[in-house]
Amino acid sequence: MKQNKSRRSFLKNISLASLATLTATGCNMKELEEFFQRNFRTLSDKEKEDIIRNLEQKYIEKYNKEFQVSAEPAMEQVEFAYGLDLSRCIGCRKCVYACVGENNQSRSPQIHWIQVLQMEKEKGVDFAHSDVHYNPEKVPEKGHFYLPVACQQCRTPQCTTVCPVKATWQEPDGIVVIDYNWCIGCRYCMAACPYGARHFNWGEPEIPEEELNTDMHYLGNRPRVKGVVEKCTFCIQRVRKGKYPSCVEICPVGARKFGNLLDPESEIRYILENKRVLVLKEELNTQPRFYYFFGV
Repeated sequence: MKQNKSRRSFLKNISLASLATLTATGCNMKELEEFFQRNFRTLSDKEKEDIIRNLEQKYIEKYNKEFQVSAEPAMEQVEFAYGLDLSRCIGCRKCVYACVGENNQSRSPQIHWIQVLQMEKEKGVDFAHSDVHYNPEKVPEKGHFYLPVACQQCRTPQCTTVCPVKATWQEPDGIVVIDYNWCIGCRYCMAACPYGARHFNWGEPEIPEEELNTDMHYLGNRPRVKGVVEKCTFCIQRVRKGKYPSCVEICPVGARKFGNLLDPESEIRYILENKRVLVLKEELNTQPRFYYFFGV
């Protein structure tokens, strides 16, 4: 027996049973098409357009709002990278909640793609004794510094290699994405990620209708469902339109930087060439595109 049997082949083998089950539960044709949809990477432009239109119509019917769902591809000669100035970050967590709003993360159960860790200056970068639940009256708290962690957008991402159905992969611009329609919720990718950057929807995600961001990307911030994994995508719906990620825009002290590694004039290239830069867990050779540095 071949060990690399695809999810598609698996679905073909169980198609009759699945069809009977789905029909019995009252699924309509659109839901059936969605269930048997091929991996996003294999779809033609026409198929993508049809899927996007169906999604927009689905969201209009569900939320009674107009939605724009994009399938904007990666730009040529662009490799996105992130910089974070540890000497500036004050631990205010504005980035956390800007990310929640921009990327339609569940409010209940609560999901945060960015985790801000408070650390003691005397101990340096010490994950074992860091505190993600810090709550002083004011930040920054004396004697401490702050290290935000999200998806590191690795060049050699372990999460993509373990996915049994190839629901997650790395795009040409460096962004690691997930096709939520293909995720089977096995959580292998979560176990493989050394940064704790992937999050599972244990319950049905809840987002207040008035807070929904209606500007979406198929591989980014469209509403997720129970039983799938999600993660930071550098705000793919924004950066592929030439905008900054929401966390970069909201930072009140300018600690967050973002740009194109392939552009020798970009700020991120300047940081790499002129600042003291570090990446998390360098010994694992994941080669993150998320660079921490000391601006002063």
